[in-house]
This record gives sequence, structure tokens and C-alpha cells, in this order.
Amino acid sequence: MDASANQRYHFGKMEHGCKHYKRRCKLRAPCCNKIFPCRHCHDEETSALSNPQDWHNLPRHDVRQVVCLICDKEQDVAPVCANCGVNMGEYFCELCKFYDDDTEKGQFHCDGCGICRVGGRENFFHCQKCGSCYPVSLQGNHLCVENSLRHNCPICYEYLFDSLKRAKILNCGHTMHMECFVQMMDHGKYSCPICSKSAIDMTELWQKMDEEVQATRMPEDYQHKKVWILCNDCSCTTEVFFHIIGHKCGQCKSYNTRSIPPPASPH
Repeated sequence: MDASANQRYHFGKMEHGCKHYKRRCKLRAPCCNKIFPCRHCHDEETSALSNPQDWHNLPRHDVRQVVCLICDKEQDVAPVCANCGVNMGEYFCELCKFYDDDTEKGQFHCDGCGICRVGGRENFFHCQKCGSCYPVSLQGNHLCVENSLRHNCPICYEYLFDSLKRAKILNCGHTMHMECFVQMMDHGKYSCPICSKSAIDMTELWQKMDEEVQATRMPEDYQHKKVWILCNDCSCTTEVFFHIIGHKCGQCKSYNTRSIPPPASPH
């Protein structure tokens, strides 16, 4: 790299790029043949088109051409510009055609996922059944759900598998964005939006509800009234005494239950 190119390189580091990534190149989208700073910029623009038939995502693995932001040379995908010699990204993945200057993210390519992840390879493992990378703290310590991340977040509906946002794995094995999970907790919603199982350990809350039930005497007309309930946590069906505070599962002691019609009598 000559002196002038070297000067441009240091000046451009962490300054070129877009709101999603800092890098020194743009991508030519193989799907529409237009140039974009990154695939997220492409997807945001195309998803805003008036005709839904024009909506599409950039296939990252099919990118073949990039444009250097230092010298404007369009060229084949490579880590270094063939014209001015600038390093187009401190991190480069030839498989994903991915460039990024912010190496503090700890980028790494996961062959199982087929895409690049962040957070450091040593901190994650790939679960074959779930089909995604999880923190090593969950290895052998999570409920597997097949292709658990290959769906939209049940709160904001953004596709989870390649989202830039951190994901949260619930006790039931389903996933959502961490920020969506926090918002859900803040609004007092403690069950999974997908399967209705308790999203967190509810032991303390169930104990408090036990105390409220004991402290809240029902009117005499309701003291012997019974209802049938289905537990969202263990799927057990039981008949319990009606109470305004809640109905406790006779099997797992959860209050995450709902009233159901009584079972049909055998003929």
C-alpha cells in the first residue's frame, strides 16, 4: 500500500460504512443489481417499496462484487482492494461476504448456522437440534426446540435467526429478542407468547399468590364452587375450588392456568 493509500486507510477506519457496520466497501446486490452499504440497508429499502411483490432480502452468500469506498473501484469480493490496497474490513468472511471494522464484537463464522455470529467463538456452541448458536452456559442446560431461532420474534416480528439484536431463550426453549423480553416483563407478562408456559422461574410469585389466597376469603356462595382448569406449564387437567385470586394446578402447583369446560361424561 502506498503512502497516500495508507493515509486514507487510517483516516477511513471506523468512519466509513453505515449505521449497521463500519467498513470500507459497499456491496452490489445480486438480486437487484443495485449497490448498498450492507444487506440490512438493502432489506430496509426494499421492504419499504409500495409493491409487496418487490420486497426481498439480499442473499449474502451470493454477493460477487464490492465497491471500495476509498477509491470507488468495483471488483470481485476480496479482503483487500485490488486497486488501492486498502483493507476493506478488519474482519472479513469469504463465505458470508461480510466486512466489519468493529472487531471488538468478536465475530466468528459458524458452519452450523451458515452465517457469522458475534460474541467470540469460545463463548458459544452450536446446538444441532435447535439449529443455532447458544452461550456455553446453556450447553446441556436448555430445552431444545427444533430450529428455535428460525422464526420471527413473537413481540416485534423481526426474523430472529440473523437479527443484530441479542436473543433471549425462555425456559420453554422458545426465543425472542432480549429487549422485547424485558418489555414483556415490564408489562407484567410472564408467559411465553408462543406456548403460554411460564417464561421465568415463578416460584416466588406462586408463594405470594398462596398467601393472597389464604388471606382472601371467598363469599359463602362461592366457597364450595369448583372449576376445571388446564395448566399451561405441565398440561395437567384438574378440578379445583374457584378463587378470585387464581387457580392453582394440583400437579405442579403453578397458577399459570386457565378455566376449561368439564370433561365429557363417558356414555
